[in-house]
Amino acid sequence: MSTASKDQNEQTGQRAMWSSRMAFILAATGSAVGLGNIWKFPYITGENGGGAFVLVYLLCIAVIGIPIMMAEVMIGRSGRKSPISAMRILATRAGRSANWQWVGWMVIASAFIILSFYSVIAGWALSYIGYAASGTFAGASAETIGGIFSSLLADPATLLLWHSLFMLLTIVVVARGVRGGLERAVTLLMPALFVLLLVMVGYAVAAGDFARGFAFLFRPDFSKLTTSAVLTAMGHAFFTLSLGMGAMMAYGSYLPEKVSIAKTAIIVSIMDTVVALLAGLAIFPIVFANGIEASSGPGLVFQSLPLAFGQMPGGALFGTLFFILLVFAAWSSSISLLEPLVEWLEEHRGIDRKIAAIGGGVSIWLLGLVSVFSFNIWSDVKPLSMFKMFEGKTMFDLLDYLTANIMLPLGGLLAALFVGWALSSKSVREALEMEDNMQFKVWYTLVRYVTPVAVLIVFIYNLG
Repeated sequence: MSTASKDQNEQTGQRAMWSSRMAFILAATGSAVGLGNIWKFPYITGENGGGAFVLVYLLCIAVIGIPIMMAEVMIGRSGRKSPISAMRILATRAGRSANWQWVGWMVIASAFIILSFYSVIAGWALSYIGYAASGTFAGASAETIGGIFSSLLADPATLLLWHSLFMLLTIVVVARGVRGGLERAVTLLMPALFVLLLVMVGYAVAAGDFARGFAFLFRPDFSKLTTSAVLTAMGHAFFTLSLGMGAMMAYGSYLPEKVSIAKTAIIVSIMDTVVALLAGLAIFPIVFANGIEASSGPGLVFQSLPLAFGQMPGGALFGTLFFILLVFAAWSSSISLLEPLVEWLEEHRGIDRKIAAIGGGVSIWLLGLVSVFSFNIWSDVKPLSMFKMFEGKTMFDLLDYLTANIMLPLGGLLAALFVGWALSSKSVREALEMEDNMQFKVWYTLVRYVTPVAVLIVFIYNLG
């Protein structure tokens, strides 16, 4: 089918579909692979002891991530609508309350808020491409690198510029439709991301302390594993797969029939995990070779790594490639965060996709100003400091806390309870098209009992 006829189908009301199973896998992997893999996973692994943390994380992907991903994709494909409408349709069909649609509202709201500050952080990566390419990091001291980052955060105009550019990139892709925009973007971005990542791992082998980095990731030391580390692994396994934010429901609504939801969810989870581990193999050898602590925290990518690239041969080139990789990962995720809102605006308000993408994107951009200014002119605005657990938290910190600790776990928990308890096992099995009775029983047990309890534990822990 030509691009013109595809676009015509979308304009005349015929629902767009991914062209193939592989297209969905790339799109879902693109949604899952983001800053959480390249930025967050390495530093939380460093903070929590390395290999033992990785093992717990992998177990959590299997017990929490895959069951909820299958549930969310199933909701989207069965309802063939936005998360809000899909939840309402399936609930009504099962004789349940239409109020389940509020889960759809919540996950879209989560994606809306997350993208508002996600875009700001992605803007940091955009700006660092220029720093790395111009040789700014070459021979720079830790103080100089720290000063560059501090100056970036202190300049609202510069942050606003990069935030605006990243949101524009996101809007352009989503406005072009499912096949002409989302699918075309991920079929270019994801292979490029994997190639860049492999190049960075090759560089780490040649120029870094690869043996130590490999051992840190894959040689477990359970003496360093704490209760907090286990709960952190559970929470990140949930966050990294884009669960609880409507993306998998929206992408699932475009999934053709007869494509195995179980197999695709497993493949996506494996690919997402491989990216996270490759990122660790690219980062830790460089970190160790330069005497930098693996537990450098959130500053690992934006302060510690630039310092390392500045001291290494070919650092300008490979530093540039690394931050391009970071932007690609963020971009593939951001389009999946905007899509649920645009899908809902199209079907409920009859708004043209381009207008919906622009309107939704600009609204998110406006909320993003709160995060932009939280680092500078509003840095002293800490509205909930009267509560001890929120003491010192800026507006950016509060938005991050609200989504990561409350909205995402709650959205995933409710999605699991909806599929596991509100819908009949017969309808769920038919929707999943799982022929193997034992496989279905294992998944159904997880999604009804194990996964909700695990998510609830993380939820309560995060609330303090």
